[in-house]
Amino acid sequence: MDGGQQYNPRTVEEVFRDFKSRRAGMIKALTTDVEDFFQQCDPEKENLCLYGFPNERWEVNLPAEEVPPELPEPALGINFARDGMQEKDWLSLVAVHSDAWLLAVAFYFGARFGFDKADRKRLFNMINDLPTIYEVVTGAAKKQSKEKSAVSNHSSSKAKPNPKQRVTESQREVPKSLQLKDDDEDEEGLEEEEDEHGDALCGACGENYGQDEFWICCDICEKWFHGKCVKITPARAEHIKQYKCPSCSNKRART
Repeated sequence: MDGGQQYNPRTVEEVFRDFKSRRAGMIKALTTDVEDFFQQCDPEKENLCLYGFPNERWEVNLPAEEVPPELPEPALGINFARDGMQEKDWLSLVAVHSDAWLLAVAFYFGARFGFDKADRKRLFNMINDLPTIYEVVTGAAKKQSKEKSAVSNHSSSKAKPNPKQRVTESQREVPKSLQLKDDDEDEEGLEEEEDEHGDALCGACGENYGQDEFWICCDICEKWFHGKCVKITPARAEHIKQYKCPSCSNKRART
């Protein structure tokens, strides 16, 4: 693994510089170096992680062997979902996990070197002034910048968002499976779900199917799983073309 593991920032300013540098490296992986990053995340390999380093470099590598590791670990197995989602959705998912890892590393240093409440607050405020990796990868950061410019150039009444329009946009993002239905359609849907799943058991926890629970079927072994057991939400499932359960993903990685 590349350098950076022995670097221990001790002040708020040093931790923030460390955060920015690691963030810059991970942004490179997901934007300017995206083709190289995509190729390195081969689903046929073992669990892989995306690391960012204080020298603004990035690296795709196996997780640390020591337990517990010297620093918090990034999300494991980002490569397994690469071919099961659209590329932009996969990159967005990796970006979200990368943001979470950067915060974990920053506050790990804060805890290790005894930052008090004021220091932690100052560190978070400094971090929060930067766009997240997710916002950069999805283009939301540029959109927010344009919106701020528009607000500064228009009156407050013109810049005020339309509540109805905002509700419509949020409704569009709700998966079809969660949208409200008429009473008759709802009853028919429940009957269809009961017929479809029957006495199916979750391949992870072994529990029965519940009408109020989200389930997903593996396209390889055709076993059903509670979404919560395999950490798949209805929203994420909407973007998965071919779902492979953890067991099937691990089998592919070992072959």
